[in-house]
Amino acid sequence: MPTVNLTSTMVASAAPQGSARLELWDEKTPGLCLRVTDKGARSWVLRYRTPDGRQPRLKLGDAKRMSLKDARLEAWRLKGEIEKGADPQGAKRQARETARSLMVRTFDDLLSAYWTACETGEWKPKKKRKRPQTLAFEKRLAARHVSPALGSIPLVDIKKATVRDLLRDMIAKGIGAQTNRCHAIVRQAFNFGLAEDLVASNPAMGFESFHDAKPRRRVWKDEELRRLWAALEHPSGLKDGDGNRVYLARSTAIALQLCALLLQRRGEVAGMSPSELDLAAKVWTVPAERMKGGRAHQVPLPPKAVALIEEALELARDPQRESPEVVFPSPRDRTKSIRADALTHALDKVRDCIGVDGASVHDLRRTGSTALTSERIGVSPFIRSKVLGHETDTGGGAAVSSTHYDLNEYMAEKRRALEAWETELNRITATD
Repeated sequence: MPTVNLTSTMVASAAPQGSARLELWDEKTPGLCLRVTDKGARSWVLRYRTPDGRQPRLKLGDAKRMSLKDARLEAWRLKGEIEKGADPQGAKRQARETARSLMVRTFDDLLSAYWTACETGEWKPKKKRKRPQTLAFEKRLAARHVSPALGSIPLVDIKKATVRDLLRDMIAKGIGAQTNRCHAIVRQAFNFGLAEDLVASNPAMGFESFHDAKPRRRVWKDEELRRLWAALEHPSGLKDGDGNRVYLARSTAIALQLCALLLQRRGEVAGMSPSELDLAAKVWTVPAERMKGGRAHQVPLPPKAVALIEEALELARDPQRESPEVVFPSPRDRTKSIRADALTHALDKVRDCIGVDGASVHDLRRTGSTALTSERIGVSPFIRSKVLGHETDTGGGAAVSSTHYDLNEYMAEKRRALEAWETELNRITATD
């Protein structure tokens, strides 16, 4: 098959001649193909060889939503799995057959089929594959709140009133935002059931969310940041209101400091791995599968961040291995990262010790974001969005230009912004 060196411009402008479908095979990624139909539909396809000699074609996604860069990254990820014996297309087919062959009678049966379809990528509720972290979080929520109430009920007996009663009970217990998340899980599971002809209707549709979610506006005050930083720098001195010692691992304290310095999400920091880091170039590349927006994100590392990461890597070293597999290992399994909510629990303990109320890990991100565009630093909102890893800010330009024609990472501007924020944070947290 002839190959071409695909570019973003070529992807955006490729069109078939006449009614024949156009297929452009990527020179840089063997097996990756851009497919364009006579009606203009564009999709990414990966062709690979199975151990038994078959050459199936696996659709990776819509080329209007998945960039060339992301398609290549996903193709190489899958090729790595294929080399280990995996068959992604076969897994999709098996998941589909399993879901249909299951005796789906109760809501827990439906959930099980839904989780399987999400994990294999067969079902994509928002036109994109759910991240493993999202699935793990939703499974915990469903196990805690949904399955005890709905799990054993036959699907034909679940009505709108049944779902509303579950949500009302959660609100009555003081559960807010998670009520809406549970509502979404039930709704998405039934949508999957509808698509697979497993149910006749969706009882979670046709009524509003029960919790009025209000956007948080909390930012850490300078004095609060000063107390927090001092506690994280010297966690061995933490004591609660009764004078009892509060234990906080130094590695967890470093992760919280990096949340404040780098302004990335807690899950992205908690899941950091050495393979994502280039400390010589002072760059951390968060892969697409760990980003909320599904696109790889490069984070410049200011000096203090580099020093903290080096300290964390030293703490993570295992005498039996040449280098740590993750930067912030779980105490239960040092080959796996700590969970994102571990940082939330740790910060809750610290806040109790330093007398700060109502401020979260995510509020550190909002605090730095606010400072960047304030008169303190004066970064443009567009560069602030790039620092945060937001993909929706086009800087006033057309969305198509930003999506297809501007693949600039703005590394120099992001580095200046984060170094300026580090300088400001150092000034705020400096002790006399």
